[in-house]
Amino acid sequence: MLTDTAIRRLHLPLKPRKLSDQGGLHLVMMPTGSKLWRWKYRWQGSERLMSFGAYPDVTLLLARERHAAARRLLASGVDPMAQRRTERAQSAAGSPESFETIARLWHAHWRANKSSHHIAATLSRLETNVFPAIGSRPISDVRAPELVRMVRSIESRGAGDIAKRALQTCGQVMRYGIAHGYCERNPVADIKPGDVLRPTVTVNMARVDAQGLPALLRAIEVYRGKPVTRLALRLMALTFVRTGELIGARWAEIDFAGKRWNIPASRMKMKTPHIVPLATQTLEVLELLRSLTGNGDLIFPGDVNTSKPMSNNTILFALKRMGYGGIMTGHGFRGLASTLLHEQGWPHDHIELQLAHAPRNAVSAAYNHALYLVDRARMMQAWGDYLENTQRKLLTDC
Repeated sequence: MLTDTAIRRLHLPLKPRKLSDQGGLHLVMMPTGSKLWRWKYRWQGSERLMSFGAYPDVTLLLARERHAAARRLLASGVDPMAQRRTERAQSAAGSPESFETIARLWHAHWRANKSSHHIAATLSRLETNVFPAIGSRPISDVRAPELVRMVRSIESRGAGDIAKRALQTCGQVMRYGIAHGYCERNPVADIKPGDVLRPTVTVNMARVDAQGLPALLRAIEVYRGKPVTRLALRLMALTFVRTGELIGARWAEIDFAGKRWNIPASRMKMKTPHIVPLATQTLEVLELLRSLTGNGDLIFPGDVNTSKPMSNNTILFALKRMGYGGIMTGHGFRGLASTLLHEQGWPHDHIELQLAHAPRNAVSAAYNHALYLVDRARMMQAWGDYLENTQRKLLTDC
């Protein structure tokens, strides 16, 4: 770490000389005698270099304070250099706070309990679609017609869903602005997406029906791809978890003795823990997998980088190779299991809980994941038996 004494004793260099302090903060000594404070950081994959002024006008203590403030901004998801440019522009013009400034403040507040993917996707949607249109506008001056023009422009690119989400996010930003005194009303409240955007057609995930299940199970059994992929398909059929929950599974989550798979809240869509009771057939699949990947942390490690899970597309590509392209998806196992379990008479609440569909709230979230666990374990064993008997019957008929 630098000291004032060391900085004052520096000799003029023949070429620029960099002296590091801490956390990327450094002092550049120029051949002209100038001593400039700089900070190197990365924003969305790109390297940035931020200036904090010249020594001695900016003392070592002041440089560290400015550096710490910038790092806090970066940690909250705000680009410090972009924020400084915005503040300087507003100061020079004497203008009220811009929509972008308040949106970034909202994002830093909103992100507290969100997943990293959701945080990044929301900020990217703002930066790509919203800020170019209304980001520089004073938030108190934003009106409904310009919001309509913005979302229709997004929709014209074939991104109707993004247009709807962008409008919803703008509404959240405006509410934040009202709460903190930056504006007096929310123009998004004057707009219903259905009034300005074309209706979207809901497309259900492709899946086979009950009559097609035996052939699908047979195709999985004789799949000639990688054994780990074939076992992933079998585990998907037995547990009907979401694809992301499957491929990100870790051995530490599997309780072989307790016959349960404990998926942590951080990996669940609903952000609450989820328990998957393990049928005998599921445990057999996991034992086979343990002989293949049990030496690592991940149950389904990637081919290139084993520290990361297999690709989201692995399941989809395997189904395509089996002849089920456009006919079945990883998500389709969930719909198929739901339909058949309902037809078999299992209680709706048990099925919905096992699908992690059940409504959650702040009071019940800590308890719902373990609700009806004994009954759900019985249901999951019956499901494992049903799949096994379905496949055995097909082999017998052949």
